[in-house]
Amino acid sequence: MVNYFLYARKSTDTEDKQVRSIEDQLAVLRGVAKNEGLDVADEFIEKQSAKMPGRPVFDEMLARIEKGEAQGILTWKLDRLARNPVDSGRVSWLLQQSVIQHIQTHDRSFYPTDNALVASVEFGMANQYILDLKANTKRGLHAKAKRGDYPGPAPLGYLNDSRIKVVVVDKKKSKIVRRAFELYAEGDN
Repeated sequence: MVNYFLYARKSTDTEDKQVRSIEDQLAVLRGVAKNEGLDVADEFIEKQSAKMPGRPVFDEMLARIEKGEAQGILTWKLDRLARNPVDSGRVSWLLQQSVIQHIQTHDRSFYPTDNALVASVEFGMANQYILDLKANTKRGLHAKAKRGDYPGPAPLGYLNDSRIKVVVVDKKKSKIVRRAFELYAEGDN
């Protein structure tokens, strides 16, 4: 009998704004578990980007799988597990070694003896998304700076106007910030 860990993740970064919320992931995955008769031993919820290795909840889940507490993972999509080659390699290795005997997503199954190419492609696409996002963000910030726009979060005394996508003066705080600089420039403590 295979025991499963249910893993739901939503990044706090802007990259995942369109991904189903954790509550939605849990509802769908619990339904999959019920319909497929999967025994869920524990649920893991993480609110952190998967673009870098070192997520504590993910690492705990895999450590517990390596101890034999579960042999399967139930997750929304493979990109919830990993968006970097270190974590995807770890999951792929555990799957190929049958430490993980089954990964069930909302629409697909992955087993040790099949889908190695499909899993690799899905993990690769998740990693490429992060690489593309990084390049596009860098290009956008460079273009903003070249135009003379402030290329980042507004500094103290200013606000990001999301309607017109520029930095504007914060009428409430700017006077205080200006006065602080004036006092500093005067040198009177």
